Amino acid sequence: MTKEELIRAVWPSTSGSEALPKGCIRELRRRLGDDRAAPRFIESMGRRGYRFIAPVAAAARPDPGLRTPGVLLVGREAELGQLQRWQEKALGGERQVVFVTGEPGIGKTTVVDAFLQQVAETGAPWIARGWCSEQYGAGEAYLPVLEALGRLCRETGGERVITLLGQHAPRWLVQMPALLGDTDLEALQRKVKGATRERMLREMAEAVEALTAEAPLVLVLEDLQWSDYSTLDLISSLAQRREPARLLLIGTYRPADVIVSGHPLKAVKHELQAHGQCEELPLGFLTVAEISRYLAARFPRHRLPAELAQTVHRRTDGNPLFMVNVVQYLVAQQLIAEVAGECRLKARIEEVAVAVPESLRQLIAMQIDQLTKEERDVLDAASVAGGEFSAATVAAVLERKIERVEQQCEELARRGQFLGSIGMGGLPDGTVAGRYAFSHTLYQQVLYDRLAAARRMRLHRRIGEYQEVTYGERAGEIAAELAVHFERGQDYLRAVRYHRHAAENALRRSAHREATAYLTKGLELLDTLPDTPERAPQELVLQTTLGPALMATEGYAAPEVGRAYTRARELCRQVGDTPQLFPMLRGLQRFCLARAQLQPAGELGEHCLRLAEGAADAELLLEANLALGERSFFLGELDTAQAHLARAIALHDRQQRPSPTLPIVQDPGVAGRFHAALVLWLLGHPDQALQASQEMRAIAQERSHPFTLAYAGSGAAILHHFRREEGLVQQQAEAALAQSKAPGFALFLAQATFLRGWALAVQGRGEEGTALMRRGLTTWLATGAEIMRPYYLALLAEAYGKLGQAKEGRTLLAEALAAAHQTGERWWEPELHRLRGELTLESNARKLGPGLRNEVEECFRQAMETAHHQGAKSLELRAVVSLSRLWQRRGEKKRARQMLADIYGSFSEGFETADLREARSLLEDIG
Repeated sequence: MTKEELIRAVWPSTSGSEALPKGCIRELRRRLGDDRAAPRFIESMGRRGYRFIAPVAAAARPDPGLRTPGVLLVGREAELGQLQRWQEKALGGERQVVFVTGEPGIGKTTVVDAFLQQVAETGAPWIARGWCSEQYGAGEAYLPVLEALGRLCRETGGERVITLLGQHAPRWLVQMPALLGDTDLEALQRKVKGATRERMLREMAEAVEALTAEAPLVLVLEDLQWSDYSTLDLISSLAQRREPARLLLIGTYRPADVIVSGHPLKAVKHELQAHGQCEELPLGFLTVAEISRYLAARFPRHRLPAELAQTVHRRTDGNPLFMVNVVQYLVAQQLIAEVAGECRLKARIEEVAVAVPESLRQLIAMQIDQLTKEERDVLDAASVAGGEFSAATVAAVLERKIERVEQQCEELARRGQFLGSIGMGGLPDGTVAGRYAFSHTLYQQVLYDRLAAARRMRLHRRIGEYQEVTYGERAGEIAAELAVHFERGQDYLRAVRYHRHAAENALRRSAHREATAYLTKGLELLDTLPDTPERAPQELVLQTTLGPALMATEGYAAPEVGRAYTRARELCRQVGDTPQLFPMLRGLQRFCLARAQLQPAGELGEHCLRLAEGAADAELLLEANLALGERSFFLGELDTAQAHLARAIALHDRQQRPSPTLPIVQDPGVAGRFHAALVLWLLGHPDQALQASQEMRAIAQERSHPFTLAYAGSGAAILHHFRREEGLVQQQAEAALAQSKAPGFALFLAQATFLRGWALAVQGRGEEGTALMRRGLTTWLATGAEIMRPYYLALLAEAYGKLGQAKEGRTLLAEALAAAHQTGERWWEPELHRLRGELTLESNARKLGPGLRNEVEECFRQAMETAHHQGAKSLELRAVVSLSRLWQRRGEKKRARQMLADIYGSFSEGFETADLREARSLLEDIG
């Protein structure tokens, strides 16, 4: 076929270079081990084209994606053998997670390359490989995993992978729009409701099991010292699954970088190791004997002195990358040269030791200086473009032809200098060009650091502008990358815009920490810009988006949340009429409510309601009624709360969809039913309360929104506490803990810890339980939250009472009552009075004189009256039971029975709950 025929057949709609066939043929020859001079597969036909001369045999195996092919490997036989043993376990269905560790240049990638070559030769496994990026990897959720999947889907057999992802992990597939046509992408986007953390993790776990049922999968994630939080969550999730899977997950990282930066990878690995769910393969330095073997293999016909290996070892400490570069340097300097068909050392050993630079960076810099200016320009631009890059990007910023840049990259790759070829790649505008990767990140770093600040800035800006145009409407897909290029290119206005897009991408994946980092950086950059009329609306969007992200990770009442919404309020006054006004007011209302500032929370809620009614917007009306219902509940205004919450639930059920415009903290339908369940129980409807709680949990499961799931778990635990179902409290609290731990939901970690502690305390593990309760309460208050403090103190007082420490319990109740009177949070006040009476009885059981009896009776009466005033019939029942029992002990049985029978008879449901069973039993005892 001629070159023109190949271009028409393979790249019919591209604007790529004429060198496309040449690059692909070169890559095919390299992969096949074909020799152009004596071909076995592909024959060149002068300047016309190519002829395929081999008989057709088996289908090609998937490309293992080696970044540094052809590297000579010595001294790693034991490590390769160990990797092979772990692969054999994986082939048997026993999933394996392995961390290959070592300092820069130790050969982590080279060992993985060699292992993947062995794996590819044993059959047809799926091999997926992705790299974390130092520039933007820590913020881009699931970056290396999405890259690995994208590569796998573009390899031979990738259509099947796309099909399986569509069936089992559609929310992952929708994150890779380049793999789908416009019609398929639109259909998939309509099908999925949102990419939440829990759903993303579950889908990928199921997809991996489906993939490995058809073929073994080796998933390699490189440079995890720069990974994002979400990728670590996925590694943990895959490692902890018990279902069989023919999976070998290999992660590489530098331990020293992880320790210095405080990266969470260290904690993740230790946690997995503690449970036997991962392995570590640390790589050491090469010995003198291994360097000697390398020299013998590199120069098969040589007469090199034995001392050369010792000299190289002393200079490099056995670092493989340094060692290879030293040998290349000696060859380039003609210190090792061929003489009469043999390689010899043309200088004394002492001269060699002096000639070799002291550090690898110095040696790399010297090698760079020996390149032509044109080659240095290409590498400079490439170092700014990233660890991997397209020749088209470099050509565009240097204003050169793609063919010329490809030619220079290919020549560097052929010489084994700095770059390796990784095949061809297309861009959204139809351009197809060669793709290349730096053989090691140190090469890229040295090149990048050598650039003058002004030139580096210009290159970043040009790359950003080129990619923005190339991706067009799809630029948001690479928002994190564009944000870095424009930030370092000092185009801060565009950098702010792409930081916001990157944050929105992260929030769609429920990656709250990553989103917070992008938004914070966007605000920092915005501060560097002049105070123009256009700036305030941009900052307002950033602040109102930042608020919910911070609420998820820091808690509703965190000072950072208050600062974000306070600033947003100032900006709203500057901007005037804006769609951000309602989200700002609702966010600030949540903040005030969490801090038990009930008066301003009410004013803000009323403002929300006026705005919603004026706009006649059902979504805004839902949130406004929810805000007022929550606030009325905490005030103990139960009838008002029930009315607002009922309206909110009705509006939610009519929508039947998550909120598309307001930033989601938790699903409003779940929040409405949580508070409705508590109100219903207080009003004396235990069964209806349980039904509302069950509906809340069902909606949370359907939405699969991580924060909402944690919210629902904690909410269910509180209702089960009301119903005195200790085992269910523990179960729901532990579920909420599991939901909250990985994403770092501080508020629910605190709440679930506290409730689990209470459940343990009342089930006989008092010391352990109260310690957990203390820890949970301390963490809750540390977030800035004051709401529910009287409730928590009451539960802690109850637990101390069960430990026989009634005095400590009464002290806590005094603190709780003071807090309730100070803030106006009265919904649990009846229980505070009742428990004060019960603990007074307990601490004075043997000397209960008339004075103490009157004090206890007054506590119970106050509990009854407060509950009756609020309409809290369930708490009134508890107070009546306590007072009836006291009267029974005094012989006033008729009076006790009449009062208890009246309140018991007013209930129409819930007769099998603990409170009503206790009341019925007491009625029978009184007779």
